[in-house]
Amino acid sequence: MKILVCDKTEMDAIEKMRAAGLTVDVRDEITADELPNVLPAYDGCVVRGRTLVRQPLIDLCPKLKVIVRGGVGLDNIDAAYARARGITVMNTPQASSASVAELAIGFMFALARSIYQTTASMKAGVWEKKKFEGDEIGGKTLGLIGVGNIGKEVAKRANALGMTVIAYDPYIQETEGVKVVSLDELFAQSDYISLHLPKTKESTNMIGKAQFEKMKTGVRIVNCARGGIVDEAALYEALVSGKVAGAALDVFAEEPPSDYKLLKLDNVIGAPHIGAATKEAQERVGAEVADKLIEFARK
Repeated sequence: MKILVCDKTEMDAIEKMRAAGLTVDVRDEITADELPNVLPAYDGCVVRGRTLVRQPLIDLCPKLKVIVRGGVGLDNIDAAYARARGITVMNTPQASSASVAELAIGFMFALARSIYQTTASMKAGVWEKKKFEGDEIGGKTLGLIGVGNIGKEVAKRANALGMTVIAYDPYIQETEGVKVVSLDELFAQSDYISLHLPKTKESTNMIGKAQFEKMKTGVRIVNCARGGIVDEAALYEALVSGKVAGAALDVFAEEPPSDYKLLKLDNVIGAPHIGAATKEAQERVGAEVADKLIEFARK
């Protein structure tokens, strides 16, 4: 079975697949223009978030039997179409959950204590001790939108820090350590709102001007899920007006952004989609990719 690795994958995982008898070629910088000329020769492919596997590419690959996405989402793959063509589509939903959860919690601390702003001030050679009075996150209410693998990991950590955790998830009625509420209740009660859901037609721009109006004044928003779930124009207005006290964003509607207007606000901190970018997560992702492909090949 021939596998094309299209994005960065741990070498240990690649060697594990080869040891199991798979032919694995690594082209982890392959471009979208090159892919249609290369992928048709392969039975399977491994992608991360960089490589798009859309219907036109799938149609060019009659040999393709399996696509594995190293990561949580499948939004860069036309998964339904691939499955309709008899292609197995898999991902690694648990491998990076702890890393994303830790980033979300870290963002909350950074917002509560103005860590980015105080560091920038010190680097500029300014001592502004009286300017930066923060808040404790213990005792605050955290609203989770989405309580899948990552949301549950965030809830565990938030509970340990003394936060009250509530959540909205249309697919879950109850989960340990979390009170499940309606979306409007979550907006009304939360001091922090953290997003942990996939981007779909239903979730695109699900938080916009009308939803911000339902939130507490001074709420803080954390998005380590997907860009485009929060309407960035509406978020900008809410941040400028003070309705939202701060936002921490690891994901954006356009990556990289062509307009950094939102990130230039003093009450916004950001990162270039690094939620899963830890050594531990990358090792787990690679190992899970290898295990899934080896198991598939043995069927």
